[in-house]
Amino acid sequence: MAGAEVPDIVIGRLPIYLRALTLLAEAGQEFTSSQELGQILSIGSAQIRKDLSHFGEFGKQGTGYEVSYLRDQISRILHVDRDWSLALVGFGDLGQAIAHYGGFSSKGFHITAVFDADPEVVGQSFGDGAVRHVDTLKEVVSDMRIRMAIVAVPAAAAQDVTDMLIEADVKAILNYAPITLSVPSHVHVQYIDPVAHLQKMTYYLA
Repeated sequence: MAGAEVPDIVIGRLPIYLRALTLLAEAGQEFTSSQELGQILSIGSAQIRKDLSHFGEFGKQGTGYEVSYLRDQISRILHVDRDWSLALVGFGDLGQAIAHYGGFSSKGFHITAVFDADPEVVGQSFGDGAVRHVDTLKEVVSDMRIRMAIVAVPAAAAQDVTDMLIEADVKAILNYAPITLSVPSHVHVQYIDPVAHLQKMTYYLA
């Protein structure tokens, strides 16, 4: 089945498998099974085997999966066996929290350019540089060949910012703004809306 179009829901589970395998490897475990992974992740073992079969055969009869090998193969499939540069648009409270979150760089995602429209924010130090004005976004992102971006601006500005990112040849956007973006089919968007998740959770508290 390798090479066939893989459902997006399967791609969405691969980082979960990668996280579990990384933890097992760090604990010194050499082998695992779909049953064990299923117990750890509360996912059916048959589902795990089916998901992995989209990309090849990774297990061995009688021994299961070699943890470090499967971890490395999933990293390769997800293209996270290399470092990625990110642009961050929006340096308010949310943007600053995102910028200073260490979990990105530890996994190979490095925020290398930050933009904002607020004159009081532009010029503030960040990393080895400073926050740039959003008017420079297209030129800077294009020159730096950045292909991934995080949008952390108010909803009213999110589409305009997204249009600029697309013009700069960004292909993947992580959107924190509470709005659905209009993008071409070749641009992939992931949405993070904490309020929507909280609203879903309150349903179960009634």
